[in-house]
Amino acid sequence: MLINRKNVVEFRRSLKNKKIVFTNGCFDIIHAGHVRYLTAAKSFGDILVVGLNTDESVRRLKGNSRPINNQNDRAEVLLGLKAVDYVILFGERTAEALIAEIQPDIYVKGGDYTLETLPEAKIVQNYGGRVELVNLVAGKSTTNIIEKILAEK
Repeated sequence: MLINRKNVVEFRRSLKNKKIVFTNGCFDIIHAGHVRYLTAAKSFGDILVVGLNTDESVRRLKGNSRPINNQNDRAEVLLGLKAVDYVILFGERTAEALIAEIQPDIYVKGGDYTLETLPEAKIVQNYGGRVELVNLVAGKSTTNIIEKILAEK
C-alpha cells in the first residue's frame, strides 16, 4: 500500500505491535539485487516499509537522465514484490526526516555504506533503533543495466 507522507505518524501508530523495518532508495529499474536486498531487509521484522525517492529527488541524486521509470511506476513495482508491505514517497536528499517520523525498529541499507557514512544512522541510534547493513549482490545495479543497454546500441 502506498502511504501518503502526510499520514506517516498516524500510519506508524497503527503498527504499534509490529516490528517495523525501513529502507529507502530510488529503485529505478528493479533487478535481482534489489529483490534479494528487500527480501533480506524484510527478514529483520514483521513489516517492510520502503521510502522511495520522488522523481525530482532522483534527478538531484543521479542526474537529469534519471529516473528511467516514474515514481508511480516504481512504487507499483515495489508493492508487487512479496517482501514489500508499504511504500512512502519522499523528496529530500536523505531519508533522515522520514525516519525521524516513522521511527522504525530497524533501518536497513546496503553494505556499500558504513555507520559513519550513513546520515540516517545517528537518528535511528538516538531513538534506540538498530541499523543493519546488508551485502550487495556483486554486479547487480541499475547503472550497470543502463550502461549495458547503451553499449549495445
